[in-house]
Amino acid sequence: MRSAQTAAVARPMSAEEKKVIFASSLGTVFEWYDFYLYGSLAAIIAKQFFSGLDEGSAFIFALLAFAAGFIVRPFGAIFFGRLGDMIGRKYTFLVTILIMGLSTFIVGILPNYASIGVAAPVILICLRLLQGLALGGEYGGAATYVAEHAPQGKRGAYTSWIQTTATLGLFLSLMVILGTRTAIGEAAFADWGWRVPFIVSILLLAVSVWIRLSMNESPAFAKMKAEGKTSKAPLSESFGQWKNLKIVILALIGLTAGQAVVWYSGQFYALFFLTQALKVDGATANIMVAVSLIIGTPFFILFGAWSDKIGRKPIIMAGCLLAVLTYFPVFTALTKAANPDLAAAQAANKVVVTSDNSECSFQFNPTGTVKFTSSCDIAKQVLAGSSVSYENAAGAAGAPAVIKIGETAIPSYSSKGLSAAEAKAKGDAFKKDVAAALKAAGYPAKADMAKFDKLKVIAILTYLVILVTMVYGPIAAMLVEMFPTRIRYTSMSLPYHIGNGWFGGLLPTTAFAIVAQTGNMYNGLWYPIIIAGMTFVIGMLFVRETKDVDIYAND
Repeated sequence: MRSAQTAAVARPMSAEEKKVIFASSLGTVFEWYDFYLYGSLAAIIAKQFFSGLDEGSAFIFALLAFAAGFIVRPFGAIFFGRLGDMIGRKYTFLVTILIMGLSTFIVGILPNYASIGVAAPVILICLRLLQGLALGGEYGGAATYVAEHAPQGKRGAYTSWIQTTATLGLFLSLMVILGTRTAIGEAAFADWGWRVPFIVSILLLAVSVWIRLSMNESPAFAKMKAEGKTSKAPLSESFGQWKNLKIVILALIGLTAGQAVVWYSGQFYALFFLTQALKVDGATANIMVAVSLIIGTPFFILFGAWSDKIGRKPIIMAGCLLAVLTYFPVFTALTKAANPDLAAAQAANKVVVTSDNSECSFQFNPTGTVKFTSSCDIAKQVLAGSSVSYENAAGAAGAPAVIKIGETAIPSYSSKGLSAAEAKAKGDAFKKDVAAALKAAGYPAKADMAKFDKLKVIAILTYLVILVTMVYGPIAAMLVEMFPTRIRYTSMSLPYHIGNGWFGGLLPTTAFAIVAQTGNMYNGLWYPIIIAGMTFVIGMLFVRETKDVDIYAND
């Protein structure tokens, strides 16, 4: 066995293996491109489809619609995973890419809220749900397909190409968006040009389907099918038997949950943080993230190949630990590099809201149905609308809330009992006073690009991407190796998509809700830090190394 493994490691990649990796990866890149277009355009989609809400709620609701695609991914994993284990890998992820591509194209031609009212966001969310279901079946199929073609001792290196696809799909979406923006101008892009990247995806769909039709079934599945050993009930085998279910649970909390939050923090939350908290314009933020992705992407291959030598677990656990230890200082450094005026103002003139806590509501209103009328809620809403980080202090019972900016105190007001005209007049005056005080205290309305340190921002974003490559590069090989061939597609897909769909996909929404409630723009980082910390502890204690597992014998 040792000599066979050595020969497998030593021999070069065959033409068939290169075709498998290329075809699987290219199709998956296009599928991630489709999926991530929405995330990259969340701010514009908020205005197009949720314009009936206030600006802050519209953005959070757009993030919820983004998250909807992640929430259903585990159900897609169960449905398509079952098909993949019963009828084969190839045909299952041919179906998933058709669903994804057509859903994306329809978003590009979907009328907005101004045209058809509430039907627009409802249809949009339905399309996101279809995309999520398709993606739930896609990744497990692609990862399993490549791993089952890879020789023993090279699965980390081979599957790491699949791991680059999510980042390359995000990069491709950013490039198409940037190219369209540059070609037609910002105003036209915000009006109708945002539809172009969705519509052109139909071309990518055609190429992907053509490529996948030319692929053969994986040898491990073909061998098992020829021997009559395919599972008749992969769901009950995967989740109805404790010996396998406990591995599924460990794969979720000891691997994929932490991997997911590090991934989405490094690629999506960083982008949202630049545009929402640091007020960097969308085009610049997209360019900075795109450059960091170009620099960081080769590390997927590096860590995947390295995991064949030293193991998958040490690299994934190290990535989680580094995230826990460095996220706060790294995002603080990002603020100083991208918007130094904001960092200086926060240091010199803290903003404090002093209020009677009993009149403060939870500052999360995704439906737009809650009307904030207390002086505390109005004060916090105005600051949140200006993306100002603040601290909370307890005030006297019954006393109106007061915003203190440096040494300037501005009393808030209650709109209870006021007519619409009176409430508007008071609101306008209050916002004007707060804006003037913020300006006097040095708080910028947007990032000053003359002071924007491009090299530092790229270096920080690249570091975040490298953490992503550490946790994500080896994960496909490890998940494949944890489960037997007959139920591999089903078993590995569910923990992967619960981890990435729920823990990861809900990260932007959860983090911004935490920020909205607490007032501190860094507090959203507690979510990925706690989840990554949990994965590090559980993974170190209970997850076994898998790099030497023979997946053909493990059936």
